[in-house]
Amino acid sequence: QVQLVESGGGSVQAGGSLRLSCAASGPTYTIYAMGWFRQAPGLERQFVAVISWNGADLYYADSVKGRFTISRENKKNTVYLQMNSLKPEDTAVYYCAILSPGLPLTTATMTGQHNYQYWGQGTQVTVSS
Repeated sequence: QVQLVESGGGSVQAGGSLRLSCAASGPTYTIYAMGWFRQAPGLERQFVAVISWNGADLYYADSVKGRFTISRENKKNTVYLQMNSLKPEDTAVYYCAILSPGLPLTTATMTGQHNYQYWGQGTQVTVSS
């Protein structure tokens, strides 16, 4: 099965930037979309951003539009999340995940965490005011 490893988390002050990486290994030929989700303490995990493997489909949560950018590097089987203008409310554990194969690449499908088959272990992002 596919394995995912996130990296790049850390602690920054409000207004700062971080870049998260998620590297996939295993049968990566099955990947056709990868997404980022986050979970803050006491809250449910929520969608952040997703990108199709050909880059044609990109979606962002309203809370991060204009500040976060998702990208992918197919040769390295890696997806990135560039996070700028970070706010304390961005503090959470960030997870990358792979969309289950065979699903339509619609907004509803790609933003629903129940549609994702494989998940990384998460990386902590802490933003202080």
